Amino acid sequence: MIELISLFAVFIAIFLFGMTVMRTGLYNLTGDKLKVWLIRFTDNPIKGLLTGMIITAIIHSSSAVMVLVVGLIATGYLTFRQSIGIILGTNIGTTFTAEMITFDIFEWIVPILILGFLCLLISNQQVFSFGAFLFGLGCMFVAMNGFEQLARPISQFPSIHTFFQHTNESSIFGVGVGTILTSIIQSSTATTGIIMGFMNEQLLTLNAGIAVLLGANIGTCITAYIASLGSRHEAKLAAYAHIWVNVLGVILFFPFINVLGQVAMLLTSHPDVQIAHVSLIFNVLTSLLFLPFAGVLTKFIMKIHRAV
Repeated sequence: MIELISLFAVFIAIFLFGMTVMRTGLYNLTGDKLKVWLIRFTDNPIKGLLTGMIITAIIHSSSAVMVLVVGLIATGYLTFRQSIGIILGTNIGTTFTAEMITFDIFEWIVPILILGFLCLLISNQQVFSFGAFLFGLGCMFVAMNGFEQLARPISQFPSIHTFFQHTNESSIFGVGVGTILTSIIQSSTATTGIIMGFMNEQLLTLNAGIAVLLGANIGTCITAYIASLGSRHEAKLAAYAHIWVNVLGVILFFPFINVLGQVAMLLTSHPDVQIAHVSLIFNVLTSLLFLPFAGVLTKFIMKIHRAV
């Protein structure tokens, strides 16, 4: 059992490594344009949402964008009010990665890794950055394959089997699992990838997978919160806003887990694609629901967290 769990942890590390390498490559390709976009195109919540969504889709990490936003607020380039729209946009943008890893390209994993590695040997920055993107993407798919291969053997152990039973039977327990797991590994996308692996092996039900997914949206807030520690007041407010938006969104949609599951089943019969679609639907609806109340949310957070 120790060997299997250790191997599973290795695949989690490979997934996180792949995300980091891919994000670094994409970030280097865009240079400082991301910071410029965040500063220039966030003067109202709608622009902020679109900008946050696009930038998160480009670098495939809402946590990285939130850390960047917190840093820009801490240095005075952004205000807390500007961050609300960006936060709503990052929640949508991060779903693109979940959709991407559902593509069936496993036969191309080795060529992608080889091509990416060869590009990393070239000194040209553009080619190197493109190689980082390809190599990171390949690592993510290697990890996804590993999750699926290990899911069934791990589930045979009595304690793990009982754990899956609790997750399948209690949605609240599933939300807690998603929150804690994502807080530890600090990547909601990695948590989504793990969910997909277990769902493809029919170890998690769709409703249980959705519950864990909702928890992952809460757990991913930990990165921005940690980044805000020791920063100026407004930077901390942005981290708190990220937490409030995700927690309220989960509370709002928790009673509708069955409905989300039914909609996903209408869209596709593939478990991994179902959970990716639910992630997209949940985050789009949550952001669009909060968008008209961006000003109210800003005032609420400033009042609640007046003394930080």
